[in-house]
Parts: sequence; C-alpha cells; structure tokens
Amino acid sequence: MKLSRITRFFTLLLLLVTSACSAAPAAVTGGEISLQDGLGREVILENPADRIVSLSPSVTEILFAVGAGSQVVGRDSFSNYPAEAASIQDVGGSMGSYSLETIASLEPDLVIAAEINTPEQVSALEGLGLKVYYLSNPTDLEGIYSMLQTVGTLSGHANEAVALSNSLRERVQLVQQTIKTARTKPLVFYELDGTEPAKPWTPGPGSFMDILINEAGGRNAAAGLQSQWAQISIEELLVQNPDIILLGDSIYGMTPEQVADRAGWDGLTAVQQNHIYPFNDDLVSRPGPRLVDGLEELARLIHPELY
Repeated sequence: MKLSRITRFFTLLLLLVTSACSAAPAAVTGGEISLQDGLGREVILENPADRIVSLSPSVTEILFAVGAGSQVVGRDSFSNYPAEAASIQDVGGSMGSYSLETIASLEPDLVIAAEINTPEQVSALEGLGLKVYYLSNPTDLEGIYSMLQTVGTLSGHANEAVALSNSLRERVQLVQQTIKTARTKPLVFYELDGTEPAKPWTPGPGSFMDILINEAGGRNAAAGLQSQWAQISIEELLVQNPDIILLGDSIYGMTPEQVADRAGWDGLTAVQQNHIYPFNDDLVSRPGPRLVDGLEELARLIHPELY
C-alpha cells in the first residue's frame, strides 16, 4: 500500500480495535462531574466543558451529534463530518502527530482523546496543564450508547445524549426485527484495501465490521482468519466464494468494474452476479452514532428483499 493510504487505513482501523471497557457512569455532585476514563483515571470537571478539543473523528462526530458542536474549538485532521467541522481549528493528527502548541493556545476546558491516541500523548497534554479524558472504543452496539452518554455528560448535553441513544437503539432493534425474517445469511466479503488484488485487506473475526455484518444478517467471509485486520488470498476467497462484495476502499477510487477485471476474481459468485457495491467506510470505521447508519445500509445491501 502507498504511504498515504497506510496512514489513513491504519488510523481508521485503530479506531475500532477492541480494548478497555466503556467508562464508568458519571458521578455528579452539584456542577462537578467525576468520570473514570478508558485509562482507569478519574477525571474531574468543576462544570461541563465549554471549550473542547477533539483528537479523533469519532469524538468530533459524537460531540456534534449530542448538540455540543459549538463547543468544539479544535479537532484532528481527519475529522470531516459533519461539514461544519471543517471550519474548526485543525490541531494535527497525520501520522499520529499533533500540535501541542496549537492545542494549548486554544485554552480548552477539556481535550477528549480516543484509542488512536497513546497514553504518552495524554501525559504530554496533561503536562501542559490540560484536562484530558480518554474515551475507549465500544466492543458491541450497546457500548455506543454508553459512549454517547459519557460525551453528553462531559459537555453538558446529557439529556440530548440519552434521547439520541434511545433513538439509535430503536433503529437497531428495527433492523434486528427485520433481519429475523430473512431465510438466508449471505456470505459477505468487505474490502478495506485492494491495492494488492491477490491479497486484499479485510476485517477478520472480532472486528466491529464482523459484528455489524452478522447484525445485518450476513456472514463475514473473513471470519476464519487469525487476525481482526488481515490480508486474505484470492485462493481463500475462491474457497469462501462470497455472495456479496462490499468496497470500503471505494473512498480511494476502487470501483466494481476494477474488481471484476482482477485476475481470478471472475470465479467468484459475487462477481458473476454483479453483487459488488461501493460502501462508505466512514460509516463503520468510526465508533459513533453513524455506525447505526452503517448497520442499516449493510442490512439493505445484504437483504434487499426485505427493504
């Protein structure tokens, strides 16, 4: 893979690597907020944060989703949703490098980090006298609601976060109820990067995409791999013979026509039946409210007969 693609590819993948459990519920006394973050640290705010710097696209999306967008004074370079985020001060993040000077100059009440950030980066920010909360990724759909409520509490939008969580939960339940009527579970291959057509990158067992494919009524063609993120050979793909191919790398310009023209790929059922679809990878690579959008889109593509 080219260097620029490696940077974005692994940065986005790290967003969904499973690790620590979601933060504990907040303890609130008067205006004070006390929360344990993903590093096991107790973070105390005298009041909800008015000036917030986000260090990941998922955090930025959550802040806007719970109604705290106007409080975001800084965001990482990859935060491109919603569109309003583009006007916010960029604090870096390419190749994992942030401008600590820029972050400090914004005088934030709170910096919210995520799993793309290291404990060392958190320590460096704290060394500047900044308050930092480390938000762990969810390991299942329920964990998304906890994340929303945590960010809602930190930003003073707890009620909005609860309402959003309830709305998302209802949408997930609707997908689950719809999928129960499906008669089959199509085999799905999700391509993260097809730079090497003979061994493209794909999400394996235990990845969030693996969970979402199953929730959407499909089966992950890469479920037998040994890693959450791995390359799969065309020989193994021919053995698995997926019914559907989804192109998460369409953001790089990959098209169904290019996939169909690859050597050996014409033996796949998905190619023969023209079941190759571009897919917005941002919907499923960022642990935030748009994961539910991704789940709904997956369900429609895997089970068009039900929609």
